[in-house]
Amino acid sequence: MSNPVRSVAVILAAGKGTRMKSARPKVMHEVCERPMVQWAVDAAFGAECTDVLVVIGHGGDLVEQSLGERGDLRLRTTWQHEQRGTGHAAQVAMLAVPADVDEVVLYYGDCPLLRAEDVRAVRDARSGHAMAMAVCELADPRGYGRVLRGADGRVTRVCEQKDLVSPQEHSVREVNPGVYAFDAAFLRNALGGLQPDNAQGEYYLTDLVQAAARAGDPCLTVEVPSDHTDGINDRAQLAVAEARMNACIVHNLRLAGVTVHEGARVGAHVVVEEDAVIESGVVLRGKTHVGRGALIDVGSVLTDAVVRAGAKVGPFAHLRPGADIGEQAHVGNFVEVKKTVLGARSKANHLAYLGDGIIGDDVNVGAGVIFCNYDGFNKQITTIHDGAFVGSDSQIVAPVTIGKGAYVGTGTTVTRDVPAGALALGRAKQENKEGYADKLRARMRATKLAMKGTS
Repeated sequence: MSNPVRSVAVILAAGKGTRMKSARPKVMHEVCERPMVQWAVDAAFGAECTDVLVVIGHGGDLVEQSLGERGDLRLRTTWQHEQRGTGHAAQVAMLAVPADVDEVVLYYGDCPLLRAEDVRAVRDARSGHAMAMAVCELADPRGYGRVLRGADGRVTRVCEQKDLVSPQEHSVREVNPGVYAFDAAFLRNALGGLQPDNAQGEYYLTDLVQAAARAGDPCLTVEVPSDHTDGINDRAQLAVAEARMNACIVHNLRLAGVTVHEGARVGAHVVVEEDAVIESGVVLRGKTHVGRGALIDVGSVLTDAVVRAGAKVGPFAHLRPGADIGEQAHVGNFVEVKKTVLGARSKANHLAYLGDGIIGDDVNVGAGVIFCNYDGFNKQITTIHDGAFVGSDSQIVAPVTIGKGAYVGTGTTVTRDVPAGALALGRAKQENKEGYADKLRARMRATKLAMKGTS
């Protein structure tokens, strides 16, 4: 039985990304709530590369921190302190690649739409040869290196845009998007022969294509979809990638039995179970989990929230981190929930703020109810037990507990615990003054006329 191939993926992520016009390194800009470089790492591991080495430079501390959060010992970084081209980046990377590595897969960290199957296809195409690379056919190839072939159809070299000379070279539409697989020994040897004799005075990784042809083992190619390999250089391209990735996430949810209407946005870490319905304009962020058969209605925003089976949220609700909505519970329009458990079948249907609370089962929270949870220094907890009723326009001043089956009358300010089964009333006494409304109007009318006379 042959030993498995040890394949290291090298991801180039050292560039500044000037056109992003940002203090953040380009590869740390997010696509569906994940930095681009994280998507690139996923593609490598998904393609069964045994290790991943990310070459970092500009803003490298941020990139290193993000990658470190994965806690994966197979993932390492190495620094390229001076950027002198893609070939130089590969030279720097190979200093950190162990000598016993058989294969090096190399691509860029700003291609979040690259898929594991694309990387796997390039690995399979190499199949014991010196190198293989992905290619694409583009109607408008400007800006890309052109793949030039000999009369026998074999690849002879890749010519960068600025180095194109003849009309024939300019007319080539087959391009190199920058995804490679190399025999590690060939790569080490060929990198030593690179020279910066080109229009940009840089060390080009693409010169290795010509080196392979001269060695009698021409670069093999495999065509991959161009929309998988598009690099991100500015915010407009970032927006396009975000839309494509969101469409992919939504498509997969639909195939898994979720109804997702047009215009919904779903983050990469969101989980939605089958038979849930996600309406238009919904935004699901962070590690939100939507249970089986739940409804998230139009315009609702959920971040790191849990919505359990059969619950209904929205329209226009805001669930912030720590919101946990129980089975068959309802959170209605313009209700904000933060760090609060809402029990099974409980309802908060209108214009309420529920912050830092524990609400039991079968509780009704009326319109305009506010949990006054912040005293200027600390957040305090409100606890409402099963079956309680909180009337509209009530203020619950935490820390306070409302007992099982208790009733809080409309417009009450609750500052003390309410025992189980008790009625809490905290309103000012109403007083009616007969005939006073006409006198009040007359006085106000006279005041208004007087003000006009002096203006």
